[in-house]
Parts: sequence; C-alpha cells; structure tokens
Amino acid sequence: MTLQRYRELQDIIAILGMDELSDEDKKTVSRARRIQFFLSQNFHVAEQFTGMPGSYVPVSETVKGFREILDGKHDDLPEDAFRLVGRIEEVVEKAQGME
Repeated sequence: MTLQRYRELQDIIAILGMDELSDEDKKTVSRARRIQFFLSQNFHVAEQFTGMPGSYVPVSETVKGFREILDGKHDDLPEDAFRLVGRIEEVVEKAQGME
C-alpha cells in the first residue's frame, strides 16, 4: 500500500511539490523512499559498479527491516542511511556515523 500510494503521489509532488501534501502523505512518501533505498541492497553483482563489497542478507532479515521501516521505527534516520546496506542494523549504524 505504501509504495502504491507513493506512486500515486508522484505526479502531485512533481507539479505542486512536497509542501502541498498532507502530513500523512508526507509520511507515506518518506517511508516509501526509505523502502526503495533499503531494497537496493549491496548485492555482490553490483560490487564492480559501487566499489563496495556485496553481502548476503537472509530473506527473513530483509523482511524484518522492511516491516520496521513500514511501521515507522526508523522515520528519524536520514534517507541516505538506507542506501547500499544489508541489514536494518547496518542502516542504524550508518546513520549514527552521519550525525
């Protein structure tokens, strides 16, 4: 639902900007972006493009992180912390290094 709603809001965002969204829609957009970044994990096949070593993350760990993002547990972390990481714990650790 979150990613679907984000897709629906993209035209509104492009025309009017984020400021015109309701607080609930802003939260939806924020979480959807975090989910997208989180799911672009540091896969082994991307090592040659990113210069970062890939990692293996069990599906159960990915689902756990996805659920935590969807539930808003990490709304306070910067979006960039969700890029090219494996487990949700790595997101938290990366965010602490960004402060």
